[in-house]
Amino acid sequence: MPLTDIGSSERILAELRGWVEHETPTTDARAVSALIGRCASELEAAGASVTIIPGRDGYGDNLVARTPGSGKPVMVAGHLDTVWDHGTLASSMPFRVEGDKAHGPGIYDMKAGSFAAFHSVREILRQKTRTRRPITLLLTPDEEVGSPTSRALIEAEALQSCAVLIPEPAGIGGACVTARKGVGRFTMCISGRSAHSGGNWQDGRSAVVALARKILAIHSLTDLPGGTTTNVAPIWGGTRPNVVPPEAGCEIDVRVATIAEGERMAALLLAMAGDDGDGITITVEGAMNRPPMVETAAALALYEQAKSLAATHGYTLPKQYRGGGSDGNFSAALGITTLDGLGCTGAGAHAPFEHILWQDLAPRCATLCGLLETVEG
Repeated sequence: MPLTDIGSSERILAELRGWVEHETPTTDARAVSALIGRCASELEAAGASVTIIPGRDGYGDNLVARTPGSGKPVMVAGHLDTVWDHGTLASSMPFRVEGDKAHGPGIYDMKAGSFAAFHSVREILRQKTRTRRPITLLLTPDEEVGSPTSRALIEAEALQSCAVLIPEPAGIGGACVTARKGVGRFTMCISGRSAHSGGNWQDGRSAVVALARKILAIHSLTDLPGGTTTNVAPIWGGTRPNVVPPEAGCEIDVRVATIAEGERMAALLLAMAGDDGDGITITVEGAMNRPPMVETAAALALYEQAKSLAATHGYTLPKQYRGGGSDGNFSAALGITTLDGLGCTGAGAHAPFEHILWQDLAPRCATLCGLLETVEG
């Protein structure tokens, strides 16, 4: 059991509700920063040293809170932004509790986990619990779009830390995460030549047809046994049925198991750009956004510590290799021991049925809090 009393699942859920009902779409910097500000006030009142890094490029603020102590800290990092637009609560996803499920936009991904991190640090400070390492809590505003303004801060803080804990949602069976695929995002735009589709079809150069060929080529790069997948969506192109389309494009998602494979895939996609000499011009932009999170002996040792703590709270903690990326990819790629997926159980990330199994809030939070108290690095 952690030395810190983190309270019951009912107590945690009651306060978490306020976070869920404070809508924080990534695209609304003011809304995200307002929740960051609420966290900052409470953490400062509890005794944390708090720094707010002002948002930029249309994104909200970042928060760094530190507890007293010497030596390299253990870092816990979560994001406050969600994929849900303002009005989702009122129109289709009100906060509600139905049996063992608590619903609401962003409750699973990842307000429950970020709240658990905030709550653990706040209660450690309030109760003056002694921890083996100081703690750094990082709350960010833009994970759902690839962490464009927070990545450098995440990496800088991770490099100063002995270990990194990521309370992203738990997986199937409550699994935490010891490895993740790397993620790449690319955009392909094709320019052709318009023409009347009946009167002078032969003078046109269809960007849509060129795009279709490229989509098949991109799809063929998938290698399931090797851990590489590609996905093309969304796609666009053309204006009217009677006009040969002069423009088309798509976005491309790439998932890889190794850094080397990410470099290879990026090179292949970028090499698709060029002029075919017959009126079709292709541009490709993008890069590998998140490096793979590779399972290490140190990460497995940290997992065993978490697994042992979970057992004291009455549940088993399996581990998994997850295809989705998180901010844990960044810290792991720097060689910092990272354990991910320590958030609450549930399902429906980015889906209308998003929910947590709210009775697991206290035991999952207690495990996270126990790690914050006992990680030695």
